Amino acid sequence: MTAPVSATDVNQPTLQPAAPTGRRLSLPVLLLIIAGALALTSLVRIITGADGITNVSQMSTALQLAVPIGLAGLGGLWAERAGVINIGLEGMMILGTWFGAWAGFQWGPWTGVLVGIAGGALGGLLHAIVTVTFNVNHIVSGVAINILALGATRYLAPLAFEGHQGGSAKQSPPVESLGHFTVPGLSDGLQTLNDKGWFLISDIAGLLGGLVTDVSWLTLVAVALIPGTWWVLWRTSFGLRLRSCGENPVAAESLGVNVYKYKYLAVLISGGLAGLGGVFLSIVANPFYLEGQTSGRGYIGLAAMIFGNWMPGGLAIAAGLFGYTDSLNLRGGATNVHALLLLGALLLVAGAVWLVIRKAYVKAAVTLAVGVLVFAWYATTDDVPNQVVSATPYVVTLVVLALSAQRLRMPKANGMAYRKGQGK
Repeated sequence: MTAPVSATDVNQPTLQPAAPTGRRLSLPVLLLIIAGALALTSLVRIITGADGITNVSQMSTALQLAVPIGLAGLGGLWAERAGVINIGLEGMMILGTWFGAWAGFQWGPWTGVLVGIAGGALGGLLHAIVTVTFNVNHIVSGVAINILALGATRYLAPLAFEGHQGGSAKQSPPVESLGHFTVPGLSDGLQTLNDKGWFLISDIAGLLGGLVTDVSWLTLVAVALIPGTWWVLWRTSFGLRLRSCGENPVAAESLGVNVYKYKYLAVLISGGLAGLGGVFLSIVANPFYLEGQTSGRGYIGLAAMIFGNWMPGGLAIAAGLFGYTDSLNLRGGATNVHALLLLGALLLVAGAVWLVIRKAYVKAAVTLAVGVLVFAWYATTDDVPNQVVSATPYVVTLVVLALSAQRLRMPKANGMAYRKGQGK
């Protein structure tokens, strides 16, 4: 378990659990890595002339694309910390998109947000009943929910949207905007700095400018949920009990924890967060529901959660990475992806050097060989095919998971069947 559970911890709600332990990067080291990555990206921008890879518009788009992925991943984190694998995040997002748009165009966008969350939570409730109460395999249940959600929304869409202005069998009428905000003065100043093209400073300005320019209010809610989740799960007795259900439910039950209750709550919250990610797609990213608009983001959110090692901070970094690569499709994709080939080659060479330091010579040789191939691709071409641009988010997902697999540690009882009374 990430924190020791004792009878005192479980029964005293005022006791603050210890911080999570394990193989974690310290904050200074993490900030140093991020600064190094930004410096390398800035160097690549100057060499290639691809100013679009760090401009304000690119970063703003990346943030918007990262939010639904992050919310889906956060939903997966809640469920899996309680021991329930949630492959059904995609289906819960689909329910969120449909219910959010359906309620939003009739009663306003904020009502749509609440109803969309409820729609996702409904999918979570079904997943909890099937997996927690009836002990059905979690993967089978999640896949079934994805199929059921897709079929249900396809059936309901013509009934709900046809006959309304702007609606059709595959699209809802438009929903009013939730509103956006831009920090006056700060946004313009950062834009000016970004336009200068200076090394590192302009790139940092572009990153920060994307966070304060044309930002949706729902984005603020999503960002606040990251530290909020960390605080609840790692700084409250409620979070300690919930995590104990994902580490050792038998021991948790023997100490008086109602394992079923916490698993149900976790999966309901999981579905609600995934539904909120769907709402973001159908109200903020687009002002309408459109069949197929999740486009696998629930699965990418699950990958972001795994890459983040079942921790909110790591999940946020992964969602930002996937959102950024996804944004390349929308803004100068071919040029920017070609420039990032050079960045990828440099990162692979740096990785090879690190592996040599750790005396992993075979892995270092393989990593260096791949880096040389990527650099050769960059040096011998001036562009990349559009198909490569479209596939970039999914390729990055696979590569990141492959590289991070050895350091991952999921909750010990994740996905395991549990029967009430095992701890008595």
